[in-house]
Amino acid sequence: MSWRIAVRHRTGYEYATSVRASYNEARMTPSSSRGQHTLESRLDVSPGSRPLRYVDYWGTVVDAFDVHVPHSELVVTATSVVQTAGALDPPPALGWDAITEAGVTDRYAELLAPSRYVCVEGEVTAAGAALAAELPPIEAGRQAVAWSHDQLSYERGLTGVHTTSAEARAAGRGVCQDFTHLCLAVLRAMGLPARYVSGYLYPTAGHTGSTLGATTSGESHAWVEFWSGDWVPADPTNLTAVGDRHVVVARGRDYADVRPLSGVYHGPPAGSLGVEVELTRLR
Repeated sequence: MSWRIAVRHRTGYEYATSVRASYNEARMTPSSSRGQHTLESRLDVSPGSRPLRYVDYWGTVVDAFDVHVPHSELVVTATSVVQTAGALDPPPALGWDAITEAGVTDRYAELLAPSRYVCVEGEVTAAGAALAAELPPIEAGRQAVAWSHDQLSYERGLTGVHTTSAEARAAGRGVCQDFTHLCLAVLRAMGLPARYVSGYLYPTAGHTGSTLGATTSGESHAWVEFWSGDWVPADPTNLTAVGDRHVVVARGRDYADVRPLSGVYHGPPAGSLGVEVELTRLR
């Protein structure tokens, strides 16, 4: 079933004193790709700036902009309308010989290696090796998602955007970003190319305000895609099928590649203005 979802994402920073200039990149515009089509998108910046839009190495839409007037606050608001297409059909079954051939490992080398927030750990490597030894690739990948889900309890406030997969596993608790980083660690350990996906998850049908036309508060979400002949999406945080309620914004090796707003500036330390996400199901 196809859904049409309107997204409004507002984020920004405030500064103790005036900042003379800032140079920024926003990854807040949903992508058009298999299973999703972005019908409308707009990025508003305060103080006013005209972004330069491009697509980065990972296929993410990026709006780059500079602010060259003194400012004590930077606010970026992205609005979009996205049409999703539900769960995709699984790829044809492949054996490990096809997954581990040189052409595949060379092509996806960056998605098989550790990255800034995805660590190598002996226990994680052993868990991945055991699954790979027992199961074909696509089933091993799905079991890796379930394994990572079982390692953590969902708890806000304990971890942050710089928490690694190893730190989250040691704590035994975290949020969607941590579930995703740990899942990437075990998938890569077993030899499956795997990438971080950021976006939004529309609340379940029983959520207050989830009727057509009603706007509900949401938040950014993260999940994984692993390659087993084609990309297979999976949500290790809640183990729900990735489909019409998921809106893809960015992909990369880990959170470092998909940060919604990043940049440099001349001035005092910045404080967050907070993040507001509103989701409206239009159809």
